[in-house]
Amino acid sequence: MRNDVRERREARGLSQAALGDALGVSRQTVNSIEKGRYDPSLPLAFAIAAFFAATIEEIFHVD
Repeated sequence: MRNDVRERREARGLSQAALGDALGVSRQTVNSIEKGRYDPSLPLAFAIAAFFAATIEEIFHVD
């Protein structure tokens, strides 16, 4: 699954650690999501979407 997390995070000038802190997850989790090695749980996907004021579908894309 592709996602736009890195682009949205960088557009806000946030580090992976800062985004992780805001979402209650580790920097490593953010890194794994951005690289497509980890698909977030549904609650985490909702939290990411809410953080970026977007829908899940706008951030996560099924290949």
